[in-house]
Amino acid sequence: MADALTWAGETPVERAARPRLWWEVAIVLGLSLGQSAIYSIVTIIDRSTQSTPLADQKADVNPVQSSREVFDFLYQVLGNLFPLFAVALVVYLLWQPHRSGFRRIGFDLTRPARDLGGGALLFLVIGIPGILFYAITRLLGITVAVQASTLDAHWWTVPVLVLAALRAALQEEVIVVGYLFTRLRQLGWGTWSIILGAAVLRGSYHLYQGFGPFVGNAIMGTVFGWCYTRWGRVMPLVVAHTIIDIVSFVGYPVAVALFPHIFA
Repeated sequence: MADALTWAGETPVERAARPRLWWEVAIVLGLSLGQSAIYSIVTIIDRSTQSTPLADQKADVNPVQSSREVFDFLYQVLGNLFPLFAVALVVYLLWQPHRSGFRRIGFDLTRPARDLGGGALLFLVIGIPGILFYAITRLLGITVAVQASTLDAHWWTVPVLVLAALRAALQEEVIVVGYLFTRLRQLGWGTWSIILGAAVLRGSYHLYQGFGPFVGNAIMGTVFGWCYTRWGRVMPLVVAHTIIDIVSFVGYPVAVALFPHIFA
């Protein structure tokens, strides 16, 4: 059951207050994942109109930033830390007197066992089928070869990939679910309109990887959104997303070695 202090406690605001909220949502998304969605849409149009088929194209998720190790390390860390300011911003915007932004979206440590359990369950339900779905869409030719990590092997490679996974999880779940669900609820949207709208947004900023990842991430967004409306907590979603991305990023070299025709 949803926590009465989070999702179930949100009610639409008066119509006079809604334009300000719309502007706030537009600014937040323009500074974060909405911007990524626009670039991704332009990228898929570019990719789809090239002579090279999508199946023969590649997309790097965690590329090398410099040929010099120390600067590659610095660029990787900075590139994963600065996007977290948008996460901090939405938590700040959701803050209310006597009610923190963390508490409002269930992004806290008050239920660690339940959150870890829920996150692990979501990983099993979404993560493993998601990998299989990617493989199928690669074989169908509607997904580019997503290189989850092209980083060279250094002492810091795995920690940086874990940081990248955590950053992606915090960005997507706190902003697209915790923040956006709250604001759209205040703007008078219905539950399923919110779930499906956020799911389409989630899929859209993965379009640069092809049409398969758009569909797969939209499905993931639908499941995650439904769970949030049931649980009232974003923390299990962050746990699940982090595990999914760690497995994808760190396990990428193994996947290439075992299935080069799909992942290479």
